[in-house]
Amino acid sequence: MGGQFITFEGGEGTGKSTQLGLLSARLRTHGLDVVETREPGGPIRKLLVEGDQDWDPMAEALLHFAARADHLAATVRPALAAGQTVLCDRFADSTMAYQGYAQGLGRKTVEDIYALVVGDLKPDLTLILDLPIETGLERAIRRDIDETRYERMGPEFHEILREAFRDIAEQEPDRCVLIDANHPVDTVHEAIWVVVQDRLGLS
Repeated sequence: MGGQFITFEGGEGTGKSTQLGLLSARLRTHGLDVVETREPGGPIRKLLVEGDQDWDPMAEALLHFAARADHLAATVRPALAAGQTVLCDRFADSTMAYQGYAQGLGRKTVEDIYALVVGDLKPDLTLILDLPIETGLERAIRRDIDETRYERMGPEFHEILREAFRDIAEQEPDRCVLIDANHPVDTVHEAIWVVVQDRLGLS
């Protein structure tokens, strides 16, 4: 077992990082070699998630894909080739939801850039954590971090974002599973574990 690419997606404050950590620990108890990672990474992350820079949607998408290209080359592809299980906090579905839908760049544009940068690689499983935006933003605001640029974009933006992730899940049901994140952490984890057990054939 191994060589699986599992991504966590969703709006702000949905608990992706927490659930990724819980899943990672549980997979390790089953003997899997797990790599935990996130996007965007590297020096580009600070440009995108801090401050109040008003990026053009195309420029913003290209920054995400630039970080993604480096991330794939340095981390994801080598880990998958080595048979490791990669758990990633956000991947290209976030670019589709944030820039493609919420910032109006369009699905086809993001899909075309994806084809150029990522090629045929797709996650084996994408867990989309779904939460009412008021709850998610309230949780996000309580975090003591500087990465609040997207959180400040207003409720209309975040409502579009939520619907975007739901639409992505509906369009790719074989890859994506929508998880109700409006429950206690342990309950959400168990729901995720049921899905992952089935996909990875774990007992």
